Amino acid sequence: MDKASAKVNGSPNPSEPPVPTPHSKSLLAIVASVSGIAAIYFLQDVLIPVTLAVLLAFALSPLVTVLERCRLPRGPSVLLSVLAALSVVLAAGTLIGTQAGSLAVDAPTYARSLDSKFEGVASDITRRVGTITDAFARSRNKPASATQSAAAEQTGPQPVEVRVVDGGASPIEIARTILGPILGPIETLVIVLVIAIFVLLQKDDLRDRLIGITGSSDTELTKHALDDAGTRLSRYFLSQLAINSAFGVVIGIGLWIIGIPSPAMWGLLAGLLRFVPYIGSFMAALAPIALGAALEPGWGTALQVLVLFLVVEPLTGYVVEPFLYGHSTGITPVAVIVSAVFWTWAWGPIGLILSTPLTLCLVVLGQHWPAFAIFARLLGTVSAEPAEITTSSTTATN
Repeated sequence: MDKASAKVNGSPNPSEPPVPTPHSKSLLAIVASVSGIAAIYFLQDVLIPVTLAVLLAFALSPLVTVLERCRLPRGPSVLLSVLAALSVVLAAGTLIGTQAGSLAVDAPTYARSLDSKFEGVASDITRRVGTITDAFARSRNKPASATQSAAAEQTGPQPVEVRVVDGGASPIEIARTILGPILGPIETLVIVLVIAIFVLLQKDDLRDRLIGITGSSDTELTKHALDDAGTRLSRYFLSQLAINSAFGVVIGIGLWIIGIPSPAMWGLLAGLLRFVPYIGSFMAALAPIALGAALEPGWGTALQVLVLFLVVEPLTGYVVEPFLYGHSTGITPVAVIVSAVFWTWAWGPIGLILSTPLTLCLVVLGQHWPAFAIFARLLGTVSAEPAEITTSSTTATN
């Protein structure tokens, strides 16, 4: 029986693949989503360094392009860019270590000052509560002395704390205690740098391989979409890096004017923590505010630090950022919150830091690539239509 007779008789042709139904497509989408979430959660030890390396490659790609325009080959341009990034990281770590060492000398004094200040606040609260309790007792014709005697009876001798002092640790145990927390981050940093170098060196080859894996029918369109997505992501990362660096410099100068010790360290930490969406700036303000409260009997210095953060953060978020890369990153506010919750659940603090860049990657790719179109529709403020992409691609090609 030929194809024509098969169509007339209504019997399916065994040589043709079955057409997927909407129900099967929905089921496949659910299975793929659950499998992807499970892979993100259980393979985080592998995916986190790879993700950091890819984001670092996006951030360094404009610098590599500039060096290539200066007639440098791809290899030296990549190595110089990675060395520059590594130098910045080492300089930041050295600055934090030096400032923290100088601050640790006076740390016991600051701790005692804070303890006495908070004890004073607690005693004042207790005194006020006692006054209210006495007034309430008097209103019920109950002497305050009876209340005080009852409280005194409840207060018994305090138990004596007993500590078991262990013998001295061996040199191997001491070295393991000191080097243990350091070796993990150093190992991750080396892996990230190596992967970032290979991604930058093989950028065009990786793009072509990705196109071959997805089986795109329009190769030129897909190349244009991926190049445009990479350019937009690189510009965003550089803009965010510049903004957060400027934020840290302004905070450091302001803390220096106020008189907070180690202002360079606090400014650097403020710039780094601002990569954490929503709560990063508030986390950066806690330690300088506490340090300002420990410097004097009153609360004037602490209030000045609080005002500094309350002024600089809104100016940065609502004036500087819209001026540099528009009024929006292309992500809806609800999507930013949901992505922060999801990535924090999946990868912990690193996921919270990477939540906005990862969501932006998905949205930008969804605006250009049909495989990620669902992310542009769900998370993005504007989703590009395929016709618009084709038109822009044709114009760019011509």
